[in-house]
Amino acid sequence: MGNVSAMLDTYPADLGHVDRAKLTQCIEACFECAQTCTACADACLSDTGVVELIKCVRSNLDCADICETTGRVLSRHTGYDANLTRQMLQACMTACKACGDECAKHADMHEHCRVCADACRACEQACKELLAALG
Repeated sequence: MGNVSAMLDTYPADLGHVDRAKLTQCIEACFECAQTCTACADACLSDTGVVELIKCVRSNLDCADICETTGRVLSRHTGYDANLTRQMLQACMTACKACGDECAKHADMHEHCRVCADACRACEQACKELLAALG
């Protein structure tokens, strides 16, 4: 059991009807995607053809920030705001789709972009599943 699941299990108040497995998966996917996007941006910056990767770097950094923030918001339950949570999940899905699409364009030449595109797709899917579970 990872720390995300352990922290949810130790939360002293009732989390309501939220699907804990989907919430855990989404939080973990958000933080993993943020790290992967940050590393991909760094790898792009070290490439000799960095000029061709400028949009990819920007997309990576935007996605990393949004995923990190989404993971943090999803980790807080006191004073829960369902509308804010839904909007955060939507924004995260949008950022992951954009970044995943951009990285996929470079995946044939840059393995780090392929890895990043996969992480973005996984995070987008986790957000979609949690959003559907929230109703």
